[in-house]
Amino acid sequence: MSRKYSSVLLLLAFSALDAAAQKTVPVFTNGQAQVVPGFADPALWIKERLWVETGFDSDGDGKLDRMHVDVTRPRQTETEGLKVAVVYESSPYFAGTSGDRKYLWDVKQEVGAPPPPRTSQPQVAFKPDRTSISNSQVNEWVPRGFAVVHSEAPGTGLSQGCPTVGGHPEEYAPKAVIDWLNGRAKGFTTRDGNEEVKATWTTGKVGMTGTSYNGTIPLAAATTGVDGLEAIIPIAPNTSYYHYYRSNGLVRHPGDWLGEDIDFLYDFIFSGAPELRDYCNKGVRDGMYVAGRDRQHGDYNDFWASRDLLNKVQGVKAATLLAHGENDWNVVPEHSIRIYEALKKQGTPAALYLHQGGHGGPPTPELRNKWFSHYLYGVDNGVDKDPRLYVVREGQPVRGGVPTAYADYPNPDAKDVTLHPVSGGNGVGALSLRQNRAMIRETLTDNVNFSGAALSSVDSSPHRLLYATPVLTDTLHWSGTPRVTIRLSSSKPAANLSVWLVTLPFDSTKIGSDGMVGVQSRGWADPQNHKSLTEGGNYNSKSPGEPLEPGKFYDLTFDLQPGDRMIAPGKKLGLLIMSSDRTFTLWPQPGTQLTVDLSKTALTLPIVGGDAALRK
Repeated sequence: MSRKYSSVLLLLAFSALDAAAQKTVPVFTNGQAQVVPGFADPALWIKERLWVETGFDSDGDGKLDRMHVDVTRPRQTETEGLKVAVVYESSPYFAGTSGDRKYLWDVKQEVGAPPPPRTSQPQVAFKPDRTSISNSQVNEWVPRGFAVVHSEAPGTGLSQGCPTVGGHPEEYAPKAVIDWLNGRAKGFTTRDGNEEVKATWTTGKVGMTGTSYNGTIPLAAATTGVDGLEAIIPIAPNTSYYHYYRSNGLVRHPGDWLGEDIDFLYDFIFSGAPELRDYCNKGVRDGMYVAGRDRQHGDYNDFWASRDLLNKVQGVKAATLLAHGENDWNVVPEHSIRIYEALKKQGTPAALYLHQGGHGGPPTPELRNKWFSHYLYGVDNGVDKDPRLYVVREGQPVRGGVPTAYADYPNPDAKDVTLHPVSGGNGVGALSLRQNRAMIRETLTDNVNFSGAALSSVDSSPHRLLYATPVLTDTLHWSGTPRVTIRLSSSKPAANLSVWLVTLPFDSTKIGSDGMVGVQSRGWADPQNHKSLTEGGNYNSKSPGEPLEPGKFYDLTFDLQPGDRMIAPGKKLGLLIMSSDRTFTLWPQPGTQLTVDLSKTALTLPIVGGDAALRK
């Protein structure tokens, strides 16, 4: 070979290496994806939309439903052969909603009675000319070398099918999109055509995220075990529609939405094609829901079980970072915490991020970036070995606050401490470490006209029982799930039972969806379901409640909302027992009497440092 020819080959080789070196690729610094100038110009992004074919036909037209999808990706995926990971958000909200509160259920009814009828609201306006779905996530992730994908949930926007609010279609619609990204499902350029489009530009690794309903869908997709879904970051996800609309056998509404039930949410999101409305209404809202929701009794059944992701969590393989506000009384904290504890138990990589705000509030940008950089691009940033719990502590801003890291949730140093009401609950009785074994019975009279905040703020009231510890001399840190055991009788065959954990003097300053500074935790239960509530823990019984025998005492044990909280010195910890909770429960006529046997009533609270922390 001539020297001249060798020189030419060498020059070509160096030119090829130089061209490769100039290719735009994701850049990671300190374990996080950085904004890369070559990815950052929106004018150069590639945008496309398509319809992905699912494996189900929820609208009964004899054809598999197709989901409306849009994609935003760096131009280098077209010009340089770059393959990128995907951040994916799916939602039933992208095409608009209809939430006129005059169509909520009327809550002015007796407990256990047939509900008054509800008028369904008109359909959300259909917008057939929309050419894109959403810009959420785009500005955050595309400049860092990810593609962003959105899809509209079944029966919403330009996606086909019926909305079901939970269940199979909501789990398998996003699975189909992830399958398309991995070459296992078909995508088409139109809703009804046959021209295919393929995702040749992706590595197939997908991370999902979103808030509220948009946070539910990532977990729903993950329960299918779909290959390619590597990580999810659900923010304030609704993980069980029973736990959203019922509580321990009781009809209980989400905060700020008194009278909402699953059929209202169905109307709220149904923005799909009008020609499907009659079929979907008949089969879903006016058929399946009427047969299953049981608004009269509030019992758990197969209908609710099919919409409880805890029952399907064994399918989750994706690394899961859950975020929740401890003052979220719309989607209450147990929705994330119950899933975290189940994932931890089965060995799925998981972490929990808590803050002191209300509904919504993501983890810090740094934590989200590390999560997706590690699980989607394989960056060894240690996030898989980091602490499992992050808490933005009291007094910190929800967004921008610096979280405190702990080894795990519940805090490993927390120990169950049992506190006992002594007497004087119509005033403010004592809440003591010592049990009073003498039979003391105290009575409250239900009156929904008095809120829990009002009943926590007065020195005395016949409409509640309130018991409090001495003034705390040091910060009290509790972490885990409070639990109450109550022996009670009712003057009527059915009654609401509501319990709050509060700090006194009570501070009613608002936080989020009916959150208040003075509320530490809440819980609700139906005494008619006492047989399912004698052992405590999460109510998950399909056995129906039974009418109470007036004057007869029944034992109930049930969980309050979990959390990780600190109570400042100078406060008292209070246990508030009342009947109707005007922000959450039905509104029966005043007058029902509940009598509580204090010798068989207790609060169990997981306290860091155990009972010694209360003896200071």
